[in-house]
Amino acid sequence: MPLPEKEQHISHLPMREDVFRKLLHWIMDGTLQPGEKIVDKELAEYMGVSRTPVREAIHRLEDKGFVESAANRWTRVSEIPPTEAEMIYPIIWTLETLALSISISSLTEDDLAGMEKANNELKRALEGNDPEAASRADKKFHSIFIERSKNFHLINILEDLKVRYRRLEVQYFEGLSIAESSVLEHKKLISAFKAGDSELANKILISNWKRNLERFAALKETAGKPEPEGK
Repeated sequence: MPLPEKEQHISHLPMREDVFRKLLHWIMDGTLQPGEKIVDKELAEYMGVSRTPVREAIHRLEDKGFVESAANRWTRVSEIPPTEAEMIYPIIWTLETLALSISISSLTEDDLAGMEKANNELKRALEGNDPEAASRADKKFHSIFIERSKNFHLINILEDLKVRYRRLEVQYFEGLSIAESSVLEHKKLISAFKAGDSELANKILISNWKRNLERFAALKETAGKPEPEGK
């Protein structure tokens, strides 16, 4: 079970949440690959904690569908279903438009400045070919209006879906599914926010997600075709 060579021990306050978030991050970023077996004893020793918080974290991850197990046989990271993108993208854009509709009237100048800053970070990351930084910046951009909705059920559901989305990025897009056109679309979205135009903002947001889904479908179709002779 390969893990990062150097990793600080988990903070013991609060230990359970730290262990859970660390395992979730490893699943999200591909450190723990789909289908890979995980052993609570090894993880506990690596993190410098007892096996109890590790087992609790694994149970939480299993409840969320990121881990699967067979009693007394194995525990492993869940595989990514072939139709994962087609299933989750429409849910994400539907819930994000809901968050947008709730939050657009209460966005502050600081919120808008934060989105502009995140979009600039996204632009630099794309120009520097830094997938992880680009993913962080894109998440930061969307999180501002999602969190402004102040609906913790909506926020938590989207957080789980974004983990699945990130796994798809890592597995199929080499860590980056975000197109350079997203920077321009984010600018248009900020303009719609400033104008208080919820209808236009929703159209831009949905268009952005649909374009990503089309790119994913095209990638899968290309991957399924045999290589031309001589390649």
